[in-house]
Amino acid sequence: MKRLHLAAVGSAALIACAASAPKPPTAQSVATADTGVAPTFNASTPAAPPTTTPTTTPTSTTTPTSTPTSTSTSTSTSTEVSAPSSSAPPESTSACNEQAPQDFLIRSNFLREKHGNERAIQYRTDTYGYFAPFGHPGPDAHPPRYYVVTTTFMGLPVRMHRKVVPALKCVEEEIKQTCADHPYTAHALAGIRFRNTYRGGEVTNHIYGIAIDVDPSINTCCGCVKPWSDSPRCKKPAKTEYDRMVMPECWVHAFERYGFYWLGHDVLRDTMHFEFLGDPDKILKNPPSPAAAANASPPKGGGS
Repeated sequence: MKRLHLAAVGSAALIACAASAPKPPTAQSVATADTGVAPTFNASTPAAPPTTTPTTTPTSTTTPTSTPTSTSTSTSTSTEVSAPSSSAPPESTSACNEQAPQDFLIRSNFLREKHGNERAIQYRTDTYGYFAPFGHPGPDAHPPRYYVVTTTFMGLPVRMHRKVVPALKCVEEEIKQTCADHPYTAHALAGIRFRNTYRGGEVTNHIYGIAIDVDPSINTCCGCVKPWSDSPRCKKPAKTEYDRMVMPECWVHAFERYGFYWLGHDVLRDTMHFEFLGDPDKILKNPPSPAAAANASPPKGGGS
């Protein structure tokens, strides 16, 4: 009986000790790196007390718990990370909308269609002016040269159709912002042309004042007539047409961002040549009112 009494007393002491020992913290939530918040723990819910039944040979099911070592240091190290910035990149400050060339105006596309060339010519006639004898002029028609203005591009003067001048200005700003690591100084530009240099019923976009050549003497046109096709660059192996010109590739991407098409993609491999094939009515983000545009521009039409 004395031994049983001592065993019962020892068991009760063990139970009391276990109940008074500090309980290990239980993680309530683990913060992610996105929040940058350290994890919190919930110690308010005590663990269920152990139960023992005194017997002739008492066995304790609970042992005193030592003071837990904190794991918050290692956890905080992995979670207390500065949250990545979720702010969107700043919007472009360009005055122009980005746009791609219209497919039906791309030379390689309209030449595959039965009436593709005629459709492209009529669109340019209605939009930029009438170059006789191509297309069908409307009433009060004017030739493209009627709408041409002198502007500048990269510090050089060039004559272009007034409708595409805003896009050309946005290309210039894009080049200044994105091509700083590839410095290039243009020395010669060619804009509107008054004689058609295409054959087979095609009309060059230079006629409409919507095409520009950059440094024709050093940026090749290996599919064109002489002297451009005789350039030594046309005789050397090249992975792409970018390797056959002096102008940096980033200039091409700047033009393409705002509706220009690079004829380096064409079978002509005309690396100097860019032509605006986007929608001139969608160039500016904030276009002038119709009244202001009417006062600033000559009448729309074609006719020589």
